[in-house]
Amino acid sequence: MEFLGTSQTASYCGPKKPCVLMAPPEAVQSPAVHECYQPYHLPGYRYLNSWRPSLFYKVSDGQACPDECRRSPLRPPTILPALRSALFCRYSAQDWDQATQLQLRGAEASRLWAGRLTGDTMRLMQDKDQLTRQMQEGTSRNLGQRLTDIGFWKSELCYELDRLLTENRSLDTLKRRLECGAAEELNCPLQVALECLYHREKRIGIDLVHDNVEKNLIREVDLLKCCQERMRQLAQRIDIQMRDNRDAQHALERDIEDKNSAECIDEQCFNLRNTSDCISFFHGVEKCDGTVSVPDTWAKFSNDNIRHSQNMRASSIRLREEAEHLLESLSDQLWKQFTDTNLAFSARIAEETEAKNKLQTQLAKTLQEIFQAENTIMLLERAIIAKECPLKVAQTRLACRNRRPSVELCRDIPQFKLVNEVFTIDDTLQTLKLRLRETQDTIQLLVMTKSRLEHELAIKANTLCIDKERCMSMRKAFPSTPRLMGHTCSA
Repeated sequence: MEFLGTSQTASYCGPKKPCVLMAPPEAVQSPAVHECYQPYHLPGYRYLNSWRPSLFYKVSDGQACPDECRRSPLRPPTILPALRSALFCRYSAQDWDQATQLQLRGAEASRLWAGRLTGDTMRLMQDKDQLTRQMQEGTSRNLGQRLTDIGFWKSELCYELDRLLTENRSLDTLKRRLECGAAEELNCPLQVALECLYHREKRIGIDLVHDNVEKNLIREVDLLKCCQERMRQLAQRIDIQMRDNRDAQHALERDIEDKNSAECIDEQCFNLRNTSDCISFFHGVEKCDGTVSVPDTWAKFSNDNIRHSQNMRASSIRLREEAEHLLESLSDQLWKQFTDTNLAFSARIAEETEAKNKLQTQLAKTLQEIFQAENTIMLLERAIIAKECPLKVAQTRLACRNRRPSVELCRDIPQFKLVNEVFTIDDTLQTLKLRLRETQDTIQLLVMTKSRLEHELAIKANTLCIDKERCMSMRKAFPSTPRLMGHTCSA
């Protein structure tokens, strides 16, 4: 062990008298310490000797002087334990006082901090208890208000359901009076229009749109049914209206059933207290929002069901008012609607063909882009592999230079350049790897795009087959005007 200084008050600090009989061995010179040198440390590095006492001590010569030296009157004898062979460093009184004051200040700061934390904790606990009680009371009030709202809408729905059931019974009575069969001549075009709608329901994905063709088909079906109803004393129209009424009735009944379930659940939640037996922990339930509506949309849903039921009842009333009158034949409208539907089919087929051609072109471009991206990935992987050897060389040089002895372990310009080179190459590797991941993600995106394009092409082909092969092949004939007007009878 080598010490850097000696205490100025120690009895052994005096000048040593040279010995005559035996010269002490030369002390090993310690490496010179430059005051202007600032060691380089990475961020977060903690220097081990960051604190030292203010006084430093040198090691004393371990070899004892001869008897002549000890008997010399120029230096007082050193009082040491019998077994001590060398002098060890000692702290000064100033260091001891500073360390004691530092400990006292640290203890005082810790005590003050603990006191403040205890006070803040007590206030925090009181505030949170009050907040919890207020929130629980507010939630109970909100649940009570919610139960009131559910009861109001449930009563409205029940009232509307009773009125709708009364109207359905009236329609059923009218249907039995007017039902004499549908017009036979309209069965064939009606069946064709319905088959077209059913076939178009087999479209896939985004092609399952409510386009102009479907609108015309629906209008054609409605017009044909209207003719049948008017030709057969509106019997079929009453049946359709009853079906719509049943849909509205089902929506009302389902809404009422949901309201009953929600009311039971909210009432159970309203009656829960902190002392209830059925409460438990459900970890993570607050992170999963299973709601599907807000109060406005919730009220609007029931309101829409009521309005829909009211509309159905109004239609039923109008239908019952028109049941006593027979209207003239609508053959011209049927022909016009048939022609409009065929034109819509032709226009839609042209649009689908054009979209299919564009998708095929885009698919070819996507495949070419996938090929280029794969080549880019191969080049990036080669570039990354090529940067590994320079990084190994730079790191090996740094590792070798770190083994330089003593003061030769200098942070010179080569050391600085080597560190900079390692960081630069590492940053280059990270950039290339990031770009490689981005390119791989791009390939995945392109592959997904290719899959979507192929799927869209299959969808377009299916739609073209439905519209062009199935629907248009059925829409080649339509009953003549005399047959529609009932001047001739079917064979």
